[in-house]
Amino acid sequence: MRFKLTISYDGTIYCGWQVQANGTSIQTLVQKAIETILRHPIFLTGAGRTDAGVHALGQTAHFDTSVSIDPHLLRYSANALLPPDIRIVQIERVPDDFHARYWAAGKIYHYHLQIGAITDPTTRLYRVPVFGKIDRAAMEQAAKQLIGTHDFIAFANDPSRGTAARDSIRTLKRLDIIEQPGGLRLEFEGDGFLYKMVRNITGTLLDVAAHRRSNDVASLLQQKNRKLAGPTAPPQGLFLIKVLYHLKSSGMAANDSK
Repeated sequence: MRFKLTISYDGTIYCGWQVQANGTSIQTLVQKAIETILRHPIFLTGAGRTDAGVHALGQTAHFDTSVSIDPHLLRYSANALLPPDIRIVQIERVPDDFHARYWAAGKIYHYHLQIGAITDPTTRLYRVPVFGKIDRAAMEQAAKQLIGTHDFIAFANDPSRGTAARDSIRTLKRLDIIEQPGGLRLEFEGDGFLYKMVRNITGTLLDVAAHRRSNDVASLLQQKNRKLAGPTAPPQGLFLIKVLYHLKSSGMAANDSK
């Protein structure tokens, strides 16, 4: 049987989603919790990586087991074993050929900015402070130029490796700049994202907003040179909100979080 998990986590103290030798990952802890309950090894396949310090409200993953277990009980028991900054929000049976990464039709990310002279201590782990004046109109003009299907190689770290080397064409369906108490929220929705693409776009837009560069970001798409784009924005402002699937629920979901 194949199960799909939806996972929420505060990534502050972790080395990211993926198992790594040099730190504790979210994947490692979730995998161990489920293995403890099922009493056999599993391999948890995620929809994608999140870097160290990045958070998620809707990361997804799948695993296989031959053990017959109620997904509600599995979710409850796994959450009892996990630290409080990681929660399995939902578990559901899915078709045996479902794949958390390959079946994903898109993703939604939010990036949170704190605007003002004084940093809010209650949000410092989840927003990036921006000091000085922000030209929101220039930022929005630049953001509009990125909507659509483009080669986003200029906004990818390690462009010669991984998926960027194979195919750097992505469709950015939406990039909205939303005012929220104390700052701004950048909402990204696309069919997929290259390595650190959201953070690199955010860093570029912040340069535009501070008048450190022209708002002609369309030229960056054409020049395809990562060195010409802006810096990588810090990780703590980034949230993976949702992985989008064209998938109907099997009716076996465990929705309530512990």
